[in-house]
Amino acid sequence: MKKIVASVGLVALGASGIQTTSAQVLGTPDATKPWSLGLTLRGFYDDNTATAPDGAVLPPGEKKESYGYEISPSAALVWSVEQTTVNLGFLYSLKYYENRPPGTTGSHADQVFTFNAGVDHTFSERFKARVNDSFVIGQEPDLLRAGNTFSTFQRVSGDNIRNYGSIGADAQITPKLGVGAGYDNAYYDYKDTADSTYAGKGVAFDPTTGDLIPTTAGVLNRIENRFHVEGLYQLFPETKALIGYQFTDVDYNAGQYIGGNLFLDQIANLFGAPPGSTLIPSDSRNSREQTGYLGLIHNFSPQLSGSIRAGASYTEYYNDPNADSQTTPYVNANLRYTYAPESYVEGGFSYDRNPTDIVGVSTGNGTSFTLDAESAVVYATLHHRLTGQLYGSVIGQYQSSTYNGGAADGKTDNFFLAGVELEYRINQYFSAHAGYDFDRLDSDIPFRSFSRNRVYIGVTASY
Repeated sequence: MKKIVASVGLVALGASGIQTTSAQVLGTPDATKPWSLGLTLRGFYDDNTATAPDGAVLPPGEKKESYGYEISPSAALVWSVEQTTVNLGFLYSLKYYENRPPGTTGSHADQVFTFNAGVDHTFSERFKARVNDSFVIGQEPDLLRAGNTFSTFQRVSGDNIRNYGSIGADAQITPKLGVGAGYDNAYYDYKDTADSTYAGKGVAFDPTTGDLIPTTAGVLNRIENRFHVEGLYQLFPETKALIGYQFTDVDYNAGQYIGGNLFLDQIANLFGAPPGSTLIPSDSRNSREQTGYLGLIHNFSPQLSGSIRAGASYTEYYNDPNADSQTTPYVNANLRYTYAPESYVEGGFSYDRNPTDIVGVSTGNGTSFTLDAESAVVYATLHHRLTGQLYGSVIGQYQSSTYNGGAADGKTDNFFLAGVELEYRINQYFSAHAGYDFDRLDSDIPFRSFSRNRVYIGVTASY
């Protein structure tokens, strides 16, 4: 079940979560060798391939739903020597749709590339460090994110890129006092770009009205740089208290205009205004966020552990002189319970600001636009060994996002997704699986809500 792999089982590194191991997506080598190879063949049905809004009228000849098949080879390596462990994983997926998803041109196929790499090294009993990277080319929103929160709920055609890299280190200063620090970088490059330029920036617009049409690249292409530092103190044998600080810089780098009216800007030019001065460039939404938090990490038993970080964030939008700074609660909590061999339940909750694909330009009292969103996220997964060879998984996530600024100010999106899968392990080399995934978006913004149902059945060979 690959549907929300990025959202379940997230471990807070300082104050951020991300899938970092090959095993979460690409399989785990067995105990007899450090590497593994796999091949999955799957048939599927998708009733809303382009996440089209409810009631959408499609062009003649296009269909929302499609049958299809998927071919997915993978490879993984876990190599350890003395104080160093190396994890590598690669997965390729070719998904063919009988009916090409609406809005796409040319091929009926999607191609997904996933590559994960990590190195952990223990320098001494008191000091260890790690480097991880997760690279994806894909179309589905659950793969094109680096943490708990969705910035867009829509499928985006094309070879879109998300890369997440992190560097971290932990030091034990005294038997009770430790410190951790880290840096991570998230890079997003959507291929839905503007097809023309104006005043030195990309622009897409309605040729009849002149209104700008924001592209996915224009509103979501960005680089996020984040640094965090934590101090930890051993209160009790199974409990650590922590205090932390995190700095986040979000730089929108598409070089496009995402709001305004091209014709009105050209009229303003006739009266001496510089070209583009009435339009909204993508980097107007740049921000810097500072977060302080307190927390606890506790092992309730060898099978049950959890952590919580809670505090507040202060965000400034330095490229928009009309935007007010924002103070937001910050929470990141998770819990995991392994109640039987190969059976566990885990879940978590987070609350923070996040980028969004909503632009929401308003010209009522001066031009304003949507800067970002506040999102509360709850996620959970259950994996259970039903019999000696039969396994079941249930996963789910709920996200409530409230938008900040512009015509969408105060409006809310509620997104729910769920999935269930059964896997029968025929032997150590072959398994069969079947599953169902459901997505639902309820939005206060018109022509945005949608539902999506997907079913699949397949087999996997591994060695």
